[in-house]
Amino acid sequence: MSSSVQSVGEAAATSDGSDHLDIHHSSIHHGSFAVLAIGAIGVVFGDIGTSPLYAFREALNLAAEGGMQAEEIMGVLSLAIWSLILIVTVKYVLFLMRADNEGEGGVLALLALAGRGAGGRKGMILVLGCAGAALFYGDAVITPALSVLSAVEGIKTIPGMESGISQAEIILLTLAILVGLFAMQSRGTARVSMLFGPVCILWFLVIGAMGLIHVFDAPRILSAFSPHHAVLFLAQHGVTGLFVLGAVFLTVTGAEALTADMGHFGRAPIQAGWFALVLPALALNYLGQGAFALASLDAAEAAGKPFVNQDWFFLMAPDAMRGPLVVLALLATIIASQAVITGAYSLTRQAIQLGLLPRMRVRQTSASHSGQIYIAAINWLLLVVVVQLVLAFRTSSAMAAAYGIAVTGTMVITTCLAYMVVRHVWHWGRPLALAVIMPFLTIDLIFFGANVLRVTEGGWVPLVLAAMIGTAIGVWVRGKRFVSEVEAADAVAMDEFAQLLSQRPPRRVTGTAIYLTGNADVVPGALLHNLKHNKVLHERNLIATVKTVSTPYVDPAERTRLTRINEDFSRLVLRYGFMESPDIPRDVQAAFPCKAMDTSYFIGRNALRASPEEGLPYWQDQILIFLQRNAADPTDFFRIPPNRVVELGMQVTV
Repeated sequence: MSSSVQSVGEAAATSDGSDHLDIHHSSIHHGSFAVLAIGAIGVVFGDIGTSPLYAFREALNLAAEGGMQAEEIMGVLSLAIWSLILIVTVKYVLFLMRADNEGEGGVLALLALAGRGAGGRKGMILVLGCAGAALFYGDAVITPALSVLSAVEGIKTIPGMESGISQAEIILLTLAILVGLFAMQSRGTARVSMLFGPVCILWFLVIGAMGLIHVFDAPRILSAFSPHHAVLFLAQHGVTGLFVLGAVFLTVTGAEALTADMGHFGRAPIQAGWFALVLPALALNYLGQGAFALASLDAAEAAGKPFVNQDWFFLMAPDAMRGPLVVLALLATIIASQAVITGAYSLTRQAIQLGLLPRMRVRQTSASHSGQIYIAAINWLLLVVVVQLVLAFRTSSAMAAAYGIAVTGTMVITTCLAYMVVRHVWHWGRPLALAVIMPFLTIDLIFFGANVLRVTEGGWVPLVLAAMIGTAIGVWVRGKRFVSEVEAADAVAMDEFAQLLSQRPPRRVTGTAIYLTGNADVVPGALLHNLKHNKVLHERNLIATVKTVSTPYVDPAERTRLTRINEDFSRLVLRYGFMESPDIPRDVQAAFPCKAMDTSYFIGRNALRASPEEGLPYWQDQILIFLQRNAADPTDFFRIPPNRVVELGMQVTV
């Protein structure tokens, strides 16, 4: 039994964009504002906070190909600063964080929210949401690989280590850290997560102070706040300017996390952390790197030597502090990677609940925080791809080209979904909706186009990964719909069937039978097979179905809906939010009390058979069958005791 794709658009509540948060189930009410702000700094800003390690260096590297001038440094820096202002601050912090789905954010939360007012556009919204989710996985594998590798490469800047460590040793150390990071995921992060906030606060204070000190190397760098430097740079550099723009985008990677983690911390703590600490620290650090580069350019011109692009971030630190800075950078990148990995788990759970992916085993790693989960299949798949990325690209500079395209693609999709929300859920007029959304979409498309130019340099990696995941999602959704149509063709109305059995009752046995089905209005296949082969009917029979609604959480008081069909049968609908994990025995017991040892759960499990002549295309048959065979056992997913389960089904040709 899988949740219906139609549930994406189920209207459970209305949203008008007003300031509200679902404090019923999220962790927002579990701490003070300051505690939540500190926690947000440790989780939400880890990815964007480690961008100074490589973003300015890579952008300047592309700008310096034909020689470097002071105005080019100013142009690159102005592009970076205004990217932080327009994309992160205006678009995400001030606007998109208002488009929350009862406190939850992220691309699938927007998908569910947009589906409420979709009307006839559900197919288009579903495609957008699936594409955004697929691209997010590209981000989830590149972030750990790039950030940890760039931090480890900082060892080369430690005095005496320039030639003391080889690139092969850097790669081995990077892989050891990444393998250790993924290996510890199954134990959860509850014990160490309390350190994330303080470590990241220290990180932002340090990088801000480093930048502030070096601003005095060339105080004229402050004029980079004037956007004319950015405009002139793009106007004068043509295609090269677009390549540089693609690299500049690295400064805002991680902006999606601001909305994706909103349900755990709340909008206000995240906004406070951004304006009070993160934005000033990032701006100061980039200004410091720019001033340092300007001073180096002046020194090179005075000595008659060519300008050499360097690892500006680490070189800003005094020699004696270089080692501790590398250690702090490693801690910050590990925390950033942890946040992305956790985000991949959360996104996967949402996709499963919305019927976009097959069931996977979701394990809670914390008794007090519902967001701390572990999905083994996703964990090890991510690790395999991350290791391959490090071995294939070998340097952070080479890998940087692969980063931006996944993030920019997700941002374009997020903006399109946001238009659906403001237009059809908030009911803004078309002129107002276009006036607000089009500037954001234009900026996103410009950055996306700039990153597309780097496809051959490595940008193809997240595109291929997203295409594979998107194909799997598409085949799964289409395949489950096809199987549902086959079942519906032979379906018998449950009410009529119950009446028929009351007139000609079969042999009765003691106990309670619970039949799980995707449609409680028709007779479950498992019930028909049980009567056909076993020729018995239990004393009490419950037809239970699970529905995933378009809100993150469902109030426990509204979880169950029980109706009596006749003396033999009852119908139970269990409603879950897309951020929740079902617990059927617990919720059935609350609505339909029964003795556990006298209860049997009947589950329909169809055997799929591929056919080149009918049903789906043959290659899709193979993917669908593979996905179903590797799906988690429904007893595990629904937390049903395995010794109380009976599986019955039929063969379906797809």
